[in-house]
Amino acid sequence: MTIYWLSCLSLLVLSSSLCTACADTHEKFLQCLSVGNNQKISFYTRNNKSYSSILQFSIQNLRFNFTKTPKPRLIVTPVSKHEIQQVILCAKKTSMHVRVRSGGHDPEGLSYVSNVPFVLIDLIKFRKITINVKEKSAWVDTGSSIGELYYKIAKKSKTLGFSAAVYPIVGAGGAFSGGGTGVMIRKYGLAADNIIDARLMDVNGKILDRKSMGEDLFWAIRGGGGNTFGIVLAWKIKLADVPEKVIVFTIDKTLKQNATKLIHKWQYVSPKFHQDLFIRVVIRKNKQNALVASFYSIFLGGNGIDQLLGIMHESFPELGLKREDCMEMSWIESTLYFAGYSRGESLDVLLKRGKSFGHYFKVKSDFVQKPISKRELEGIWDLFKEDEDALRLMFLTPYGGKMDEISENEIPYPHRAGNLYEIQYGVSWFDKVEEEAERHINWIRKLYEYMTPLVSKSPRAAYVNYRDLDIGANNMNEKTSYEQAKAWGYKYFKNNFDRLVQVKTKVDPSNFFRNEQSIPPFEEK
Repeated sequence: MTIYWLSCLSLLVLSSSLCTACADTHEKFLQCLSVGNNQKISFYTRNNKSYSSILQFSIQNLRFNFTKTPKPRLIVTPVSKHEIQQVILCAKKTSMHVRVRSGGHDPEGLSYVSNVPFVLIDLIKFRKITINVKEKSAWVDTGSSIGELYYKIAKKSKTLGFSAAVYPIVGAGGAFSGGGTGVMIRKYGLAADNIIDARLMDVNGKILDRKSMGEDLFWAIRGGGGNTFGIVLAWKIKLADVPEKVIVFTIDKTLKQNATKLIHKWQYVSPKFHQDLFIRVVIRKNKQNALVASFYSIFLGGNGIDQLLGIMHESFPELGLKREDCMEMSWIESTLYFAGYSRGESLDVLLKRGKSFGHYFKVKSDFVQKPISKRELEGIWDLFKEDEDALRLMFLTPYGGKMDEISENEIPYPHRAGNLYEIQYGVSWFDKVEEEAERHINWIRKLYEYMTPLVSKSPRAAYVNYRDLDIGANNMNEKTSYEQAKAWGYKYFKNNFDRLVQVKTKVDPSNFFRNEQSIPPFEEK
């Protein structure tokens, strides 16, 4: 008994010492930040009335908005590169951990949650976008949303667009750093495939562009994941030519309307369509609790509806596409259409910031390289019958086209030729009881387990922008080692992982920029 109490006392003393050390670090950081602070950096402590509203503003996944969720000691909202430099230098000087948030959409909250005491650099005020129509390019600040980018492009040109995320609230910084998929990937590739320059602040506070950072680091930041190699302040992107009118359609099919057969056939034809045609499948339940497969499409061909109907009648007549299903609209109107807005909605909704999803969710991802049989698809439908009080989704995104033409090591994103389509699994719920989360998350884990023999192998691949801490993350308290990181690193990046580690070791050997699934440096031996 005496030993037991002595052990407890030792733990209490250790805990008290750690808390004191954390408080000291926090105070030293604040003192450093205030010394010579002629620019009056905007920062918010937990005692500030605006702290909660600023923290919560960009949180899309309410799983990371509970009272007991670890929160930053300090939130900094810089307006200049000099302010960011001061935060980084003070953090290094006082050994304060830093997280960087540019949009807040990341599904595991790694940009604004850590069990280690930390400072949050929120880049919400870095939102300048400059469009160069003549050059067909744009500079995009990393705190901009995808919606803001689309809006600014459309205001300058009716025949330019960009291949990026479907949802306008997604942050450009996060999307670009992990790849950035969207409805035009079969013609133009990922957002990261179209990055031609960047401005990055390294661990020493130095600003680098493509020329000064070198091609290895420039390669790494285009798909290697955020908060790893430095802070990207702005991206220069190559804009895409789009017709004045694109064509969109959505066709819903229930199981009674042969949805299983249609999805089975879609697997064979969708990756082989002309790159102007993109047909994605969303699987969900409708209000009547019936399983529905929604086939939604964008066609970028210049010859309009007749050309689209010809392609569909030749390659996928089973879907039954008719002229009256097709709608012509501008490219910018199509971005609203795919985001779920009604036709005629003002473009101003693209400028909306803050919470959009407003629910709790968990996502996972897979890549399919061989068509799934009808019987195996029916097994998926059986799982959708469970967990009735949650929204369950599967997004099937076709590859082929441009995605087949780009080498898997051109940028860190390796999922190219050989993949028929990508799957994003999602479950979301509105119950505020934190304990209920595990029940819903267990459902998506069960679905993921069922899919094991049906998807890519050695490794079973995953998309880094759909972060998933189920695959090999550490306990969120310690720096991730190279050996630990291999568990998820090869899933996200395949053989590009080791090259990313080499770049990390060169530019940030102390692992200053890190999260639970960031690229680690090689350990010294």
